[in-house]
Amino acid sequence: MPLYSQSHSPYARKVVVFAHEAGLAERLAVLHHETSPTNRNDAVFAVNPLGKVPVLITPEAGTIFDSLVICDYLDGLHAGPRLIPTDGPARWDALRLHAIAQGLCDAGIALRWETERRPAHLRHPPLAEGQAAKLAESYDVIERQNGLDGPIHLGHIALATALAWLEFRVLPDFRAGRPKLALWYEAFSARPSMKATDYSGETQDAPSAAAIAG
Repeated sequence: MPLYSQSHSPYARKVVVFAHEAGLAERLAVLHHETSPTNRNDAVFAVNPLGKVPVLITPEAGTIFDSLVICDYLDGLHAGPRLIPTDGPARWDALRLHAIAQGLCDAGIALRWETERRPAHLRHPPLAEGQAAKLAESYDVIERQNGLDGPIHLGHIALATALAWLEFRVLPDFRAGRPKLALWYEAFSARPSMKATDYSGETQDAPSAAAIAG
């Protein structure tokens, strides 16, 4: 199945790691596509009106997108234990941790816009500070909770790929003062699924009008 992906997207990597953990990696043809809100990729827009990856082309469900939706689809294709628990407290633990991990990626991307990607004269420092605070608060919550224990699930995969991306982009450190989180991350990063899916590359934003004029 074709998977429109990106080598430096935490959302896309989550799907690929999920496929590895589910024993489905060989069923995916991972196709790298550069995407950015300022740099249109027509091939991606042709399969997702939001113009974002990941996108999975399936034989019976058509084109599906959003990383959580794709992971849910993949979880129905393997015979092993479900990586998205179907009911009970385990389900809500997994989805809650997934939501925090998703928020880490969202806040990290927003922080990069305010510190690196947006033209300097358009940046708003209080917004950057607010996004950084979301990261720190989330790190602390994860450090205090017990949701990192037990069988591997979607939340663990989402968290590991989110933390790896934050580290890859040199965003606020999640290790300092959080020994439990740091130890868990090191152990999860040693899994074959993570070693096979390292981040690489840089975001290709379109040059601004000012940059072109200069």
